[in-house]
Amino acid sequence: MIEKMKFTVPVLLATALLTGCHSTPPPTPLAQLNPQQMRGHDAFQTKCAVCHYDRRTGDLHGPSLLGVFKKPALPSGAAATDERVSATIIHGRNLMPAQGNHLETGDLEDLLAYLHTL
Repeated sequence: MIEKMKFTVPVLLATALLTGCHSTPPPTPLAQLNPQQMRGHDAFQTKCAVCHYDRRTGDLHGPSLLGVFKKPALPSGAAATDERVSATIIHGRNLMPAQGNHLETGDLEDLLAYLHTL
């Protein structure tokens, strides 16, 4: 019995440590967002929320954007950078339509500021 526990305890500990490494911090509470981030939240709600969740996991029509900049890569496998996310928003990718012609002045910068809070 003791021999079995010598094996089981390290395996359980390793599993717990590895699982914890994949969790992302929670998003910044809405009440703590600055004005630019709030404008980004509003733009997200009108332009992105129909296809993407922002504050919860799971796919809607597209992937959840919770922790998008806190993960090592985007769902495509590319690095999560402002440039890559901006290009995806402006030009679209796969089933995501291009939003470049639908953005008001400042929307992209506001959206990026908001996405960094997730």
